[in-house]
Amino acid sequence: MTMSSFEALEAECLDQFGVAPRNIGQYSWGSACLAHLYRALCRASRFNCKKIDSPLTLLLGWAWIRLPYLSPLPRKSRNFPLAKRWHNWERGDRRYRYLTLSHFRKAFDEIQEGQFVWAAYDVDRVDPNIIPAEIYMQSVVWSATVPLVSFECIEWHATDRIRRQFGFVQEVPHQKWNLDKAHGEVLTGPKNLNWTTAPSHSFWVMHWTTNLYVS
Repeated sequence: MTMSSFEALEAECLDQFGVAPRNIGQYSWGSACLAHLYRALCRASRFNCKKIDSPLTLLLGWAWIRLPYLSPLPRKSRNFPLAKRWHNWERGDRRYRYLTLSHFRKAFDEIQEGQFVWAAYDVDRVDPNIIPAEIYMQSVVWSATVPLVSFECIEWHATDRIRRQFGFVQEVPHQKWNLDKAHGEVLTGPKNLNWTTAPSHSFWVMHWTTNLYVS
């Protein structure tokens, strides 16, 4: 008897992640993506690194929203997620695809005051009706200063240092957390290992759980 497409997907998810697709919504996949991006950027900063792998759409969206003078022309300014405004950008801005690395390096070197957008989500830049209300309602979660725990790595979500960009009051940041050995470890081990109780990561999982709503 052959497996159906759903059964095959469920078997693959159970094998790779230890979770069935029907329960996948119980996990914070956004945190995992962000942690993976932070780790990839850390590796890419090394002088001998020539490649980067991560959800680079997040990085490009972040950069183009905050550095609009470096971005291609947006095709639809009222799209959500916000990065969708550049979907198929090459159809409306063919000039951009021919810009070279030296062009962007020169643009970074010559950046002027006011060219970096600190408050990228202000009402004068993004229509508040574009962003769904439930996202605003969950701000205590996505603005929490907590560790980001992924399958591969642990990174620190230092939102206490950039609260102004979300329209919050910027207070004195907390003392920087030192991830120490946890920053260099990877989540490799037996399949279906419960990392919430694993000695190397249980502290950070508990820290995330207890500080999610109080940071």
